[in-house]
Amino acid sequence: MNRSQILMPHAVSHAPALQRATRVAPACLSVSWARSEADVREAQALRYQVFTTEMGARLPAAPGMPAGLDVDLFDAYCEHLLVRAGDAQGNPGPVVGTYRVLTPGAAKRAGGFYSDTEFDLTRLRSMRSRVAEIGRSCVHPEHRNGGAILALWGALAEFMARNGLDTVIGCASVSMRDGGHVAASLWRQIADSHLAPIDCRVRPRLPLPIEHLRQDLVVEPPALIRGYLRCGARLMGEPAWDPDFNTADLPLLLRTADLPARFRRLSA
Repeated sequence: MNRSQILMPHAVSHAPALQRATRVAPACLSVSWARSEADVREAQALRYQVFTTEMGARLPAAPGMPAGLDVDLFDAYCEHLLVRAGDAQGNPGPVVGTYRVLTPGAAKRAGGFYSDTEFDLTRLRSMRSRVAEIGRSCVHPEHRNGGAILALWGALAEFMARNGLDTVIGCASVSMRDGGHVAASLWRQIADSHLAPIDCRVRPRLPLPIEHLRQDLVVEPPALIRGYLRCGARLMGEPAWDPDFNTADLPLLLRTADLPARFRRLSA
């Protein structure tokens, strides 16, 4: 979900070793947390493939890093969640899905959440100690049938429960290849039914100029956003414009108490 073009020469996680577990998911998918630099590189390579090769984002090469990686400042502070596709014997294979998670303590060391770079989060100040930020979510094209996302969300719910966190924030991105009309119309549709309470509203630092865009198109939300909304996510405000990724970023908030029962069972 989140986006940034601030780069560092390396991206090995310096966050404390939080409680982690490896979960075996259906259809030969296994879920684990990155434990090495090589694990993080695999996640960054998948992100580059999806965001740059597939979606056309403009990602400058990170100094001192191999080509073909999506690397930014926040990677060094995040926990990286990986889904691997296994073979017929159940041996884990390549990374086919990933999230990165920034905990409150790690966000302090990083100078803030990634979302702080796109939005004014002042109204969230009282809850920041219980908030985890998720971002850079992506799944390989061959595994977008829902299994990988369900596996990621199950592991994330478990992580939140084990670490005493009750709220997730992040940015869901919508392509602006059409000039932004779809994004503006999607914002209007979601705001009409899923807007967060006023005490959880944020303001974009670089707003999408929705007043100059069509807002009356009937838009089918992308699968990932549709999934967030079904899980109880709320829209925190108007979208920000990310010119590097050529996307409109919708700020979302989800409390774990609002997760469907199947995810709460996984975290019990």
